[in-house]
Amino acid sequence: MLGLANLLKYRKTTLIFVLISCVLYLSFAYDLVRTDITKLLLLYLALFVFAFQIIKTTGFYFRILVISSILFRLLFLFAIPNLSQDFYRFIWDGRMILEGLNPYLYTPDSFIQNGKFPITQAQELYNGMGELSASHFTNYPPINQLCFTIAALFSGKSILGSVVVMRVLIIVADIGTLYFGKKLLERLRLPSNRIFWYVLNPFIIIELTGNLHFEGVMIFFLVWSLYLLHSGKWKWAAVVLACSISVKLIPLMFLPLFFWWFANGKKDLKKNIIANEMKQSVPNEEISTLRLCSVQAKQVPHNNILKLISFYSIIGITTLLLFLPFFSMEFINNYSKTVGLWFGNFEFNASIYYIAREIGYAITGYNEITIIGKILPVITLLIILGFSLFRKNNNITKLISVMLLAFTCYLFLSTTVHPWYIATLVILCVFTNYKFPLIWSLVMILSYLAYIGIGTSDKSENLWIIALEYLIVFSAFIWEVLLKKQIKIPHI
Repeated sequence: MLGLANLLKYRKTTLIFVLISCVLYLSFAYDLVRTDITKLLLLYLALFVFAFQIIKTTGFYFRILVISSILFRLLFLFAIPNLSQDFYRFIWDGRMILEGLNPYLYTPDSFIQNGKFPITQAQELYNGMGELSASHFTNYPPINQLCFTIAALFSGKSILGSVVVMRVLIIVADIGTLYFGKKLLERLRLPSNRIFWYVLNPFIIIELTGNLHFEGVMIFFLVWSLYLLHSGKWKWAAVVLACSISVKLIPLMFLPLFFWWFANGKKDLKKNIIANEMKQSVPNEEISTLRLCSVQAKQVPHNNILKLISFYSIIGITTLLLFLPFFSMEFINNYSKTVGLWFGNFEFNASIYYIAREIGYAITGYNEITIIGKILPVITLLIILGFSLFRKNNNITKLISVMLLAFTCYLFLSTTVHPWYIATLVILCVFTNYKFPLIWSLVMILSYLAYIGIGTSDKSENLWIIALEYLIVFSAFIWEVLLKKQIKIPHI
């Protein structure tokens, strides 16, 4: 009671912001139609304003921020996602596995168009997921499939029940990200309340908890892995990173970036320990001991490349073991085809690709996605290799920063950039001095407006809206990364 009384006395303004946010989240979850663009924009922008005010007025009162973060997520618990239909395919895959069928070997079309209904509510799920998803093989990795299976196990006959189970899993993952993210920030001597620019971010709450995207689970494993790596437990870090890859394939592109961590990271870590201890006025004899340890570390035989190979091997073996229950030659063929579609067939909310596409139209008169979609990934790979070899990512802060920049370049060069892809950038920026992902998380709502032909029957993307989104994003990126100017955001 005393704690509540203190909250009412000293944090009244914050509590008012929390209550208003609850009302807005409830409206977003249960009373919003995607095509109502005015309401969508107003709710989204208002939630960002109030999230900012909650963090600003709360200061370091960590408990309020934790409770608010969990409360806002729980408000979505019984809501059917209103901005994405992907969850229908999640439920389909999970129920397929419970029926003993390999979801990687069959498309929903292959059943429904032949009058077969292999799972409960097959027709309803088929109608809900849409033609695009129904006509392609699943591309969700095994731990993601495990989450779908758990939902089917606990609620095999109710779509809403399956949604609730999956949402609980994502909320638990976000709590795990909060836990390990806070610990990693403390280890890096950064303000621990930075983690709330991810956990309390309306974009994250809406896209992951609200729309049921499992980037949240992938991010949990990624942050946990980085924490283990920073703690010197690189073998366990490799296992956990493999789990992250087995939720979403995104962390695969980070693997080359670990080169300098293992090539030179141990010596750098010794130096950081000495510097940090000296800042805390440790007695001279202890500092001398630490310096001696550093000198001895330099004399240790160079076996770091062997550790790097072992790190990659553990990741590879763990990932293969997780895929093993689904493995067959047909699986490899289907999975590679589906993943390839993202580079050569699908296009949405792109930036540089759309410019290249227009140039292709001007030259040939055709959409050259087949050619451009092969060139851009090669450029991305070269950029990542450049970051890996020519930038010494020999401490965790540098490593996370280069992960952020590499993934940003990947998204800038992608043919498809769905809103929830930005979640990875948001969590990575928490541990760096870059803030442009926070701005992107705000303006990403524009991507939902792009398919709404305002005043017309045309439902193709509105490139003016896409251009506005990327004008803001590229401006922030250039300001921070190229001009080296920091975007000021209080309390982080």
